[in-house]
Amino acid sequence: MQGLMMDVPLTITSIMEHAERVHGAQEIVSITRDNPRHRYTYADSFARVRQLANAMDAWGLSRSDRIATLAWNDYRHFETYYASACAGYVCHTINPRLFPEQIVYIINHAEDQYVFLDPDFWPLVEQVADQCTGVKGWVVMTTAEHMPETSLANVLCYETLVTAQSDRYEWPAIDENQACALCYTSGTTGNPKGVLYSHRSTVLHTFATMMPDSLGISGSDVVLPIVPMFHVNAWGNPYGCPVAGAKMVMPGNKMGDGPTLAALINEEGVTMSAGVPTVWLNLLAHLRESGLRVDTLQRIIVGGSACPLSVMEEFDTYGVDTRHAWGMTEMSPLGTSNSSGARRHQYDAETFAKMRTNVGQPIFGVDVKITDDDNEELPWDGVAFGALKVRGPWICSSYFKLDGSSAHEEDGWFETGDVATIDSRGNVSITDRTKDVIKSGGEWISSIEIENCATGHPQVAEAAVIGRNHPKWGERPLLIIVKSGEDDVPPDELKGYLDGKIAKWWMPDDVQFIDEMPHTATGKIQKMKLREMFADYQFPA
Repeated sequence: MQGLMMDVPLTITSIMEHAERVHGAQEIVSITRDNPRHRYTYADSFARVRQLANAMDAWGLSRSDRIATLAWNDYRHFETYYASACAGYVCHTINPRLFPEQIVYIINHAEDQYVFLDPDFWPLVEQVADQCTGVKGWVVMTTAEHMPETSLANVLCYETLVTAQSDRYEWPAIDENQACALCYTSGTTGNPKGVLYSHRSTVLHTFATMMPDSLGISGSDVVLPIVPMFHVNAWGNPYGCPVAGAKMVMPGNKMGDGPTLAALINEEGVTMSAGVPTVWLNLLAHLRESGLRVDTLQRIIVGGSACPLSVMEEFDTYGVDTRHAWGMTEMSPLGTSNSSGARRHQYDAETFAKMRTNVGQPIFGVDVKITDDDNEELPWDGVAFGALKVRGPWICSSYFKLDGSSAHEEDGWFETGDVATIDSRGNVSITDRTKDVIKSGGEWISSIEIENCATGHPQVAEAAVIGRNHPKWGERPLLIIVKSGEDDVPPDELKGYLDGKIAKWWMPDDVQFIDEMPHTATGKIQKMKLREMFADYQFPA
């Protein structure tokens, strides 16, 4: 016997309609190139979304055609998200930090029909436009008076496009399994791969982001999404905030600027924010230098790469709870969240310091397991290291226009490429990427844990650990450092700092200094590049 419940489709359109009816008076604040502090309401926004949808329909596109964006976090990008998805198209967010040849590949592979772009990225578009022969038009997200001069054909002005249309629109009925958004991986090995999200998966992921021990977005929050909207849908914030009725504060191209972020937090009353560790380092540096505080800020979500304990402890002094989360493009992205800060009274200082640096427990809806080299599942004992695999309703089943994937198993699990341990309470500790594992004398060494400890040193800005060949042990860890200042940091001092914080046999055999760490387009350290840089390195005899 089946239940007698209504079968109502889970669509982004329902998010938009709810937000407009229930939370229409709530604000969206944005920084754009043509307005230092644009301010309007959800009701204003969705009226313009209908105008934009009318403009898109006039192009004569087919259902599920891709509409791309190259844009920062601001109100026009938000409008494009909803107009494209709710009108039956697919919003394809492109990371402008990728190499031009990767952007060309992505646009052509996705078969993007139109590309919406921030004026900041106009030089990039002029560089690649002639190679993107399938694009029918380039929409510059600004006003007529701020349009760039160009000889390119089919260049449109966003505001001219929108204001010429009616704000009345009949949204089409959409199957919840229809595609709504597309995002490509950063492509650190081979070409980027497309992850195609559905309306259903996006709504379910939105519910997950709002759980108290997840991102915990509520109507009382003022949310500053620093994680870019071109990277995995800004971790779901553009959907979770309208559902909850949270005020949104969009930093535009100032997302990495410490003074701007501090000003937005204090002037707009921001309570919650989300971003990668580099952003928080910039904000903390500004707070130290200026003496300012961020008293309204209650919690930050840190993802993208491991968050150093020193960052968490410095935020403690401002009364800010630092919540570590983990996920990937293929996971929409949320997989785990560490909300141990709410339970710090249960632990002594040392235990709590160790507890808060893992990536937390799986969010309901995400199953996790670790396996050995023979694909046998390993115990959740906090000791066994294994390949981390996941499954769930907002995790991709395959890649867009790609037949077959070694990451997708026949039994429905996705191989994340991470190596992890899981303890008896489900706390996941990412110890390495599969391709970055250091195996010394037959034992695994966690490069991430060494890096986290090293970045706690006051004179270390960034740290990375790679394995290099060793005549006796096969591999040994090499610690690579970017200094935070001009003063030299003796290697023995760094090793002394690490002593007692990591296992003795994990201690790096040597320390090397570089001026700048190589990063991927999403801000992660490129260990492949580091291995190339130190390809001829030999440990001292």
